Amino acid sequence: MPGLIDVHAHLDDPGRTEWEGFPSGTRAAAAGGITTLIDMPLNSVSLNCFCRNSKTKGTKLRIDAAKKNIYVDVGFWGGLVPENAFDANSLEALLSAGALGLKSFMCPSGINDFPMTNSSHIKEGLSILAKYRRPLLVHAEIPQYSESYLEDAANDPRLYSTYLKTRPASWEEAAIRELLTVSKDTRIGGPAEGAHLHVVHLSDAGSSLQLLKQAKSNGDSVTFETCPHYLAFSAEEIKDGDTRFKCAPPIRDAANKEKLWMALLDGDIDMLSNFLNAWGGISSLQFVLPVTWTHGRQYGVTLEQLALWWSERPAKLAGQDLKGGIAVGNHADIAVWEPNVEFELNNDHPVYIKHPSISAYMGSKLSGKVLATFVRGNLVYKEGKHAPAACGAPILAA
Repeated sequence: MPGLIDVHAHLDDPGRTEWEGFPSGTRAAAAGGITTLIDMPLNSVSLNCFCRNSKTKGTKLRIDAAKKNIYVDVGFWGGLVPENAFDANSLEALLSAGALGLKSFMCPSGINDFPMTNSSHIKEGLSILAKYRRPLLVHAEIPQYSESYLEDAANDPRLYSTYLKTRPASWEEAAIRELLTVSKDTRIGGPAEGAHLHVVHLSDAGSSLQLLKQAKSNGDSVTFETCPHYLAFSAEEIKDGDTRFKCAPPIRDAANKEKLWMALLDGDIDMLSNFLNAWGGISSLQFVLPVTWTHGRQYGVTLEQLALWWSERPAKLAGQDLKGGIAVGNHADIAVWEPNVEFELNNDHPVYIKHPSISAYMGSKLSGKVLATFVRGNLVYKEGKHAPAACGAPILAA
């Protein structure tokens, strides 16, 4: 099938390579049938440069760190932050340097160098992105604190139910309502026509999902994704103190999980993504194909749907016309795998991310073994062995 494209990776390189890094992260990607990663600006020490400064310093740091260290192709999202949102020259320099689009947070990101944005910042960012016809990706949660919230959060911090209360679905709903006030600008004839809004890792299958469906039906240029862990796990089964399952937005209850599956199968949710992140996020880069297949088969998921969610639509979002499908003239990015082969994800299974034990999927029995991965026609992984040299290429927007 076409090689998978993950548009939401955190490789933390350069700088925080004790968390992950280009060599280990892209080796894991290749072993999982992923041929292209689009790296988020969050957690790299070049984040500050890549988000805000002129094209030379930040882009050079990123590309230099990636050169000869990546086993799959890697592109880069830039950052939209309050400091650059109203500076058209800064944003245009970032996009001219090759950023495939921009990413912003509507809640604290956890990193001081990447402060949160509001709808005014997002509106300004979309107006610049419209000129380049590139997307804005948004982490859609707006914190809404109250005394009762603080009291709940103070209850037994080891309980997953306590963490779940600290990030209710209303946070997602509030952010998406605010986002949709500016997404109207992306419609044909709107001031930001040509820009595109993409909501990352949706977890709320209630009001948030309904708002996004309505916006799409109204003609807004909007897409949204969910993640395999929201489809594989439910809050009820997470054990106390097991922080491997911590992510934001959080994993919600079983009923919510079923609704997400139905929205994915009905075509409302556009694609799937992963986020590989040591301090918050489900570490699963190497396993997204077998995880999606294992849990999806009970819903009748087809190989064509897998290719749509993991290849075709992510390629379109990232503006990669030569990726996402097996066709004459395309890059020969191909994953070869056995859908019916089962394997135990245990300590004996080769795992290439830096910290295998933190993955919530360890201990699982999965179906779908990746045998080989080709990137631009180069065999980069075959049955437990990687190519002797990293031959992935950095991807920069023209």
